[in-house]
Amino acid sequence: MTDSRTDGRTLAARYLKGLNDHDPDAVDGFVAVDYINHNQFVADGREANRAWWSSFFTAFPDIEATMDDLVIAGDRVVGRFTYRGTHAGAFYGVPATGNAIEMRSIDIWRTENGEFVEHWDELNLLDLFQQIGVIPAFDFGDTEWTGTN
Repeated sequence: MTDSRTDGRTLAARYLKGLNDHDPDAVDGFVAVDYINHNQFVADGREANRAWWSSFFTAFPDIEATMDDLVIAGDRVVGRFTYRGTHAGAFYGVPATGNAIEMRSIDIWRTENGEFVEHWDELNLLDLFQQIGVIPAFDFGDTEWTGTN
């Protein structure tokens, strides 16, 4: 196994452990100080990442994450994760609902010098916001289109 594969696996394991320990300071072990985050909800930098995780753990204090897949290619680490918990605190201004949630993500990181230095992700936020009641659920039972083309 090459060093980049070992580093990627180690970094992904640290990410998952930080999530399941509910430890925003865990970012010190895998996120570069000048981390570039291609995510509209989280600013660049380790400190912004730490702050976001802190607010996430407040909103979902019992969150548990699983790593469903991990793919490493060169300096890229791709993980598919599932998060399960309870909406017990404010999340983006939405007061706690007590609703159970299940969120999925696909995260892509670029590694350099044993740290994640850049990040892209895809989150099922539509589903998450439906689960906490911000967006009504769709009724997929009615498949007939009644609008105009």
